[in-house]
Amino acid sequence: LNKILIENNFILKEAEIQKLLDPIYNRNLIFLQNKEIEALLTQNTFIGGFKVQKKYPSTLIIRIFEKKPIAILYNKKNKYYLSENIDLIEYKKLSNYQNLPSIFGNRNQFKILYKNLDKINFPHKIIKKYSLYEINRWDLETISGQTIKLPAKNYIKSLENYLELNGKNNLKNYKVFDYRIESQLILK
Repeated sequence: LNKILIENNFILKEAEIQKLLDPIYNRNLIFLQNKEIEALLTQNTFIGGFKVQKKYPSTLIIRIFEKKPIAILYNKKNKYYLSENIDLIEYKKLSNYQNLPSIFGNRNQFKILYKNLDKINFPHKIIKKYSLYEINRWDLETISGQTIKLPAKNYIKSLENYLELNGKNNLKNYKVFDYRIESQLILK
């Protein structure tokens, strides 16, 4: 093996991927196993999958499938991207992903919230910041500057109510939609 062609990479630079694959250069292409390639490529958390094609006598073609970041997770003193499947991706400053929503909290709790938002077709693109509190309660801050304070339990009804109310012009001036007290909405 003396030539590796990388395809379908948009986030990762080809040189980064080539460097991961250095250990397999000059190996016999016939005996090279996909497991060996997988072990090398999965060292980079942006790589979600890949497809390998051997082109004899000495070329390997690798089609990369990258994970797409949807948010930036701040957990304790660490910073990660989260993918659409809520996988952790090593954080590095990328200009295309600077305006992603921020998550202050834990990945597993966010995964539950994210799935619940999907269930009710809540528009993720309006959220600028997700904050988890120690009592397992979320605050969502929108791009327009509104804060949705959710209760610790049964918050789906609160989110549905927010979606219903958000379209009404007479409520656009309110900055806080507080649903923390059961069966009540406090507007500020």
